[in-house]
Amino acid sequence: MPILNRAAELQSEVTEWRRHLHTKPELLFAVENTAAFVENKLKEFGVDEIVTGLGRTGVVGLIKGNLGEGRTIGLRADMDALPMTETSGKPWASTTAGKMHACGHDGHTAMLLGAAKYLAETRNFKGAVAVIFQPAEEGGGGGNEMVKDGMMERFAIEEVYGMHNMPGMPVGQFGSRIGPIMASTDEFTITIDGRGGHAAQPHKTIDPIVIGSQIVNALQTIASRTVDPLASVVVSVTKFNAGFAHNIIPEQAVLAGTVRTLMPEVRDLAEGRIKQISESLGSAYGAKIKVSYGRNYPVTVNHRQETGHALSAAANIAGENQVSDDLDPMMGGEDFSYMLLARPGAFIFIGNGDTAGLHNPAYDFNDEAIPHGISYWVKLAEMRLAA
Repeated sequence: MPILNRAAELQSEVTEWRRHLHTKPELLFAVENTAAFVENKLKEFGVDEIVTGLGRTGVVGLIKGNLGEGRTIGLRADMDALPMTETSGKPWASTTAGKMHACGHDGHTAMLLGAAKYLAETRNFKGAVAVIFQPAEEGGGGGNEMVKDGMMERFAIEEVYGMHNMPGMPVGQFGSRIGPIMASTDEFTITIDGRGGHAAQPHKTIDPIVIGSQIVNALQTIASRTVDPLASVVVSVTKFNAGFAHNIIPEQAVLAGTVRTLMPEVRDLAEGRIKQISESLGSAYGAKIKVSYGRNYPVTVNHRQETGHALSAAANIAGENQVSDDLDPMMGGEDFSYMLLARPGAFIFIGNGDTAGLHNPAYDFNDEAIPHGISYWVKLAEMRLAA
């Protein structure tokens, strides 16, 4: 079951769009130029309605079918880049130091634009398709901002779908799963206030470095001794800041890190245990402990029926043997999770081939995936909005 002929015809043009976007990466909500590019393309395509400024800088285009009134489904792509310096060496590499499309959002945007062009040309469906271009996936929660701005209600969106590229998965393949597919992304900071002094007289101090080291080790028991071995949790301490001289025990140490889980109850348990472990160890050594815990993106949970629809559309394009319906969950996070809390839907992965990994300075989106992504979006829309 091949890709659509029209999608193959569009590959060269969409590749040009993608590479243009790649040269001009923008961060978080400051995606004004990218959003303007998207808006101009949607105008060229003749979509029925274009709304800008949703979720601060998001863009939504509404394309109405020719087969009568009906439901509206949403198709979402993210637009923002990462604060990294690119080392890919490609002719279309980032022209802005310290910013690059290291997660393929340029490809996601380009593929959805390609699908929008196709759908606006053919309109072979009933109801409407809302093409959603979202800012600030990389830590800003732009998906949540668009939901809070009333996007679902404004366009009467009943189902919503997202797609992300996956390095290491061959081009032309797809994968997803029912239920949790990406983790919640919480952050914690532990401040340890002890009593500083001369390093040669440690008995006169309350050493925050020793206490911090004990806390780092003890936090690993959350995964090994607190959470069910069949459940998933990651507790990683990624910062340990303390001290400024060889012969001084400092007054304070600060730890920070991240917690990743796939179940709400495990999320609650991990948060509680981090506070209990830290405060108890601090008390045992006579230090004051402050734990700040922030909940960021929730678990990305695919809905059963909508995941079936997404996998069916992918199989229609790629063939059953090229689509995995039992992809392993990942401990990375996704703010498409907010849209899936607002409406039923599904998140699917598309193969990016043998490329550098996501968030790697050598990464580049694989343009050979473009016709597959366009075909998937089109087929999904036409199947879900069939007359």
